[in-house]
Amino acid sequence: MSDRGADADWMVELSGASSHDALPPTDTKRWVIRRKAEVVAAVRAGVISLEDACKRYTLSVEEFLNWQRLVDSHGLPGLRVTRLQDYRGMRSGGGNRPA
Repeated sequence: MSDRGADADWMVELSGASSHDALPPTDTKRWVIRRKAEVVAAVRAGVISLEDACKRYTLSVEEFLNWQRLVDSHGLPGLRVTRLQDYRGMRSGGGNRPA
């Protein structure tokens, strides 16, 4: 089954992220699926640049690109994955993996 149709559906569903006012608040700490998807959709629509989105939300480019890859390959459910920042220390700390 192709995720291309699902990709188009989530972009239409989030069409409200077409202005800076519709973006998640700058002080967002809890990144639920919808907020991640809104930021990805806004960058793709040219509402905000990748660089500005990363500054606005204190994200690394790697983290944003990971959100983008996950939503492309798995749709919105792919964004359920815990933030990369939560795992960075674990990778360098002896190879422990989250349960």
